[in-house]
Amino acid sequence: MILAGQPVQFGQRTLVMGILNLTPDSFAGDGLAGDVTAAVAQARQFVADGADLLDLGGESTRPGAAEVTVDQELARVVPVLRAVRQAVDVPLSVDTRRAAVAAAALQAGADLVNDVTGLTGDPAMAGVVAAAGVPVVLQHIQGTPQTMQADPRYEDVVEDVRRGLAERLALAAAAGIAREQCLLDPGIGFGKRLEHNLRLLRRLGELQTLGCPLLVGPSRKSFLGQILDLPVHERLEGTAAAVAWCVAQGVAVVRVHDVRAMVRVVRVCDAIRVGA
Repeated sequence: MILAGQPVQFGQRTLVMGILNLTPDSFAGDGLAGDVTAAVAQARQFVADGADLLDLGGESTRPGAAEVTVDQELARVVPVLRAVRQAVDVPLSVDTRRAAVAAAALQAGADLVNDVTGLTGDPAMAGVVAAAGVPVVLQHIQGTPQTMQADPRYEDVVEDVRRGLAERLALAAAAGIAREQCLLDPGIGFGKRLEHNLRLLRRLGELQTLGCPLLVGPSRKSFLGQILDLPVHERLEGTAAAVAWCVAQGVAVVRVHDVRAMVRVVRVCDAIRVGA
């Protein structure tokens, strides 16, 4: 994979993606609502804490979140991304399902597109990614953020998600996006019940047979709250357990809110998995 002009080899070290939520209604309670100064400060702190890349998003995709307009999303994302680009030197990802936002973010300095719909939400998205030649995260989702947790059902969640990700890879290939530029995300919490999330995590190896690196985002998710009976702000240890499991399963990138703590978790797990 070529990311920010540099080749990236996955396998020896798990990368940590820090989340910059530029929304006022993040499920995790960390929304920055487009505050440029606060976002730059958080980006710098995340990099100092060891983040390998940062993911900036201007639309909440928590269950039941209200949809924002393109103009609202652009206003939240682009000024912050420009400022963060000048402040840090790690690769930047834009978390969006809209082609217009992705295009503007790439112009502003983004290096990667993270699309929760896996190119299925906006017919123009694949063309934007292909034209820019940047990597893309293809995520699985059942339904939309507004509907996804209403009544998610699967015959076999792992096989169904695997098939869905294969279809998204086919969409990418048809648009001219190289397979080597694709990361796959099973979409923990995106149209999945507790048992679906656990089964996907348990059987991550079956998704790796698609031949692309995996990105997984278990951080502070509701399935951890269900297991531990804890609110969002008390899910640090649960997140650490899920992240450690992902590293042990060979996941390439973990997407997290608590960067400093999770970098430490990842470093220890990687040392056990492949050596110090």
